[in-house]
Amino acid sequence: MLVRILRNKGNYDYVKPQMLDRLIETEEIVSFYRTSGPVVLGVDPVRRTQTKAYAGDERRLAD
Repeated sequence: MLVRILRNKGNYDYVKPQMLDRLIETEEIVSFYRTSGPVVLGVDPVRRTQTKAYAGDERRLAD
């Protein structure tokens, strides 16, 4: 399945979902299209991969 995107320079393209993740992270696109409609980056909610380590207390460790 390919996803339609709108690049920063104004041209449309189709990319694989794996490429879409990279384009979102590097802010190389303005929007992309879901089956429910267009998604505008910075306006609509987008799932992001968590790259930062958790900075809080570790609560899963047993004493």
